[in-house]
Amino acid sequence: MATIEHSAILKAPPERVFALLERVEDFTDYSDLIQAIEPLGKDRYRWHVHVVGMDWTFDVAITEARAPEVLAWESLDGVHNRGCYRLTPVAGGTEVALTLTYAIRNRLLEKAVNRAAKPLVGKVSRQILERVEARL
Repeated sequence: MATIEHSAILKAPPERVFALLERVEDFTDYSDLIQAIEPLGKDRYRWHVHVVGMDWTFDVAITEARAPEVLAWESLDGVHNRGCYRLTPVAGGTEVALTLTYAIRNRLLEKAVNRAAKPLVGKVSRQILERVEARL
């Protein structure tokens, strides 16, 4: 499994940041790569993303939502991934730390994705957090 980490400081209190992050279906507004997110009920969502020239679909379940500190998820099918946003109050706002792990079952595809994934996820994470901050 590959692990990607990214963090940023947003100029808002953790409660306000968490309130936006927990509205998962709004992530389509935060990144150009997220095509659609369908709520499936019971904290489950179907994500449609376009990455490295391919369309990907996977179902995700929220595994932990502890406001305003932690929002975690894990995929139920498709690309195996799990991630977590950790929010920490800091002077002037909130540090938001993302940890994302994923595994792709096709070795050739995994090599291609791994080369692009770290900079791509970093870019998407920055884009998401910048757009969340703009909404705040």
